Amino acid sequence: MAYATGVTLASRSIFPFCSRALLSPLRAASVLESSSSTFFTRVQAHQLFSTSRAPLFSSVKFSTSSLDTAASRSNVVDILEERGLLESITSENLRSACSDPNVAPLKVYCGFDPTAESLHLGNLLGIIVLSWFQRCGHQAVGLIGGATGRVGDPSGKSLERPELDSLTLEKNIAGIKNILVKILGGNHVIFNNYDWWKDMTMLDFLKNVGRFARVGPMMAKESVKKRLESEQGMSYTEFSYQLLQGYDFVHLLDKEGVNVQIGGSDQWGNITAGTDLIRKILQPEEAAYGLTFPLLLKNDGTKFGKSEDGAIWLSPSMLSPYKFYQYFFSVPDVDVIRFLKTLTFLSLDEIKMLEDEMRKPGYVPNTAQMKLAEEVTRFVHGEEGLKEAMKATEALRPGAETKLDWNLIERIAEDIPTCSLPIDRVSGVSIVDVTVSSGLFESKSAARRMLKQGGVYMNNERVDDDNKRVEEGDIVEGKGLVLSSGKKNKVVIRIS
Repeated sequence: MAYATGVTLASRSIFPFCSRALLSPLRAASVLESSSSTFFTRVQAHQLFSTSRAPLFSSVKFSTSSLDTAASRSNVVDILEERGLLESITSENLRSACSDPNVAPLKVYCGFDPTAESLHLGNLLGIIVLSWFQRCGHQAVGLIGGATGRVGDPSGKSLERPELDSLTLEKNIAGIKNILVKILGGNHVIFNNYDWWKDMTMLDFLKNVGRFARVGPMMAKESVKKRLESEQGMSYTEFSYQLLQGYDFVHLLDKEGVNVQIGGSDQWGNITAGTDLIRKILQPEEAAYGLTFPLLLKNDGTKFGKSEDGAIWLSPSMLSPYKFYQYFFSVPDVDVIRFLKTLTFLSLDEIKMLEDEMRKPGYVPNTAQMKLAEEVTRFVHGEEGLKEAMKATEALRPGAETKLDWNLIERIAEDIPTCSLPIDRVSGVSIVDVTVSSGLFESKSAARRMLKQGGVYMNNERVDDDNKRVEEGDIVEGKGLVLSSGKKNKVVIRIS
């Protein structure tokens, strides 16, 4: 997934040793009690958020309105934990900062490298976590890796990523920006890290960033160790990636007041590299945090991504809302409750009711999946996208009353097999011959057998007579028709 993390202003500025162990409040407390660092005797956690101190960054303002918002906002970390969306945090102080009325709303970022023109299902969790922060009164920040995308994140990869040319990168950046703007709506900001990397020279990088990095901790990162042990090894370019992403956090905190970075669990090393640099370079008075969430995994334990066939893209130009809807409608029962908790904003009570219904006799199959498909499609594609998906779903259901027009057929033709036949091989021709010519059946005997079973449909209307011939009126607007065999096998015939 490349730069698919989030916003962090690490509490490594507060806890130099911060680690995944601090996810537990009890373990965090024990670590604090045993620490010999004089830092903790001089600065108490609550003092870091005191409004009596002058804020380090002008973009973080403690206005009356922001304090009123803080007093009423829900604790987003608690919500994420309840829904299975919390893997690790750099400090338990992030939890208290999320709802402390003395702390201004947080600015939270997640990064996305432009390795494709669209984000995919694997990236969706990052957007959802950002949206949860938004819904709890904080500001969402999307960072597009126009610079880091030229390098490639080695995390979770066995081979170095292919280099992309400038035109491809610009196209990918525009596509990802459009998706983020559409989904996140209001109260968000989008940056491109190429804007601050393009003018930095190698000497600047070594002086301003490199001299604060220690090779030992960099080598100890899990993503680095795995690659060094592999036959492929790791290039210096990839090895430096964690410093590039780490400095992004430094820049965003220093210039924009962004104080939380989020990302998938495979981004922990990159996030903590940023919090470490913040502690050394900025030595901030204000707290910076990192938060990771579990990766979205398939049944077999593998990640959702773009490299596998049938990637679930978020852009409607790469995967129609109909196919997107159908993917979630087809989720196995074993996954549907987990997806409802992590991919939707339904209340846990409502999800529990659906879960209980699934165990009762008389439960209508796929009821939970339908709710999942509706919620996720609406979030990604909006109300219009959901309407389009549901209309296409209904239109493709054999026996449906939805009247097919050619515009609708054109839309669904992107998602089902199509063929072109001349008019003289369709109009006036036996339905049996047309189903074979179109590829719906391999033989006339197979077509007749399905006709006798009542499983052949033309434009969603059942065909019972094997002597039926396609009439001119059966061809929708003179342009084509839809043939179906059962519920799943369909073909669109275009008149050429």
